[in-house]
Amino acid sequence: MTEPTPPASNGARALPAPAISFEFFPPKTEEMEKSLWETIKRLAPLAPNFVSVTYGAGGSTRERTHATIARILSETALVPAAHLTCVDARCADVDDVVSRYYEVGVRHIVALRGDPAGGIGAAYTPHPEGYRSSADLVASIKRRHGDIEVTVSAYPEKHPESASFDADIDMLKAKVDAGATRAITQFFFDNDLYFRYLERVRSRGINIPIVPGILPVQNFKQAANFAKRAGASVPGWLAQKFEGLDDDPETRKLVAAAVAAGQVQKLAKHGVETFHFYTMNRADLVFAISHLLGIRPKGTKNGAQEAA
Repeated sequence: MTEPTPPASNGARALPAPAISFEFFPPKTEEMEKSLWETIKRLAPLAPNFVSVTYGAGGSTRERTHATIARILSETALVPAAHLTCVDARCADVDDVVSRYYEVGVRHIVALRGDPAGGIGAAYTPHPEGYRSSADLVASIKRRHGDIEVTVSAYPEKHPESASFDADIDMLKAKVDAGATRAITQFFFDNDLYFRYLERVRSRGINIPIVPGILPVQNFKQAANFAKRAGASVPGWLAQKFEGLDDDPETRKLVAAAVAAGQVQKLAKHGVETFHFYTMNRADLVFAISHLLGIRPKGTKNGAQEAA
């Protein structure tokens, strides 16, 4: 049986593949570091716009985050974005971290307030000598290093601590007014949440890119617990898809790939052109989803599309 003949071209050009970025977290052990770098090597040929590295609560991963960022800069062609929080820290200490990143060549920071020491849901109290909010942190970064690009967070279901959606969007606007040029959303599983949020944001005159954060579900129970703590909802249909697969990791992986691929393809169909993947330091699902989006390793052509 022969391959079907593709339809003749009528001169229309193939749509470009979406732009992507990846999030990693700094490894705690040698084994985790090996796994992270295998993931980075697997995903790097997809030529993401940037890769971000998280920063633990209260700066708990400060040195590991810095070491990971420095290695990405020295050993790869990837553009790193360093996460930075200001919770439980003096302004001077946060500024020192920014200066250290700047010295090694970092020109992109993901500026976040950070979770209180008591965890998500605990009352937040600014450090007496620290920044009062992520908007203040953004303003300081831009004032001291104007050439640093600053990305911030956005919440399609509002931040758990925000009194209302309006208050939550007020904070996003304050971050934009302070100099942020991109927002990445908390993960979500219902695309309608993202589109409704985008409408509200645009109606407030916020025009920066609002990049959807996508979490491929590696482990449903873990993802559901994470979602509960982060204030993100888990649709009943998603739970049903993973029902009975606790002891079947291979099938679970196939279902996870299908779910996440369906989500991003539907977003792309409705005009979304950029995606940020929370990789959990694993490459398999993210690579497969990127492939389904039409993204190929740099130098490998797929018709008129090529990652670049």
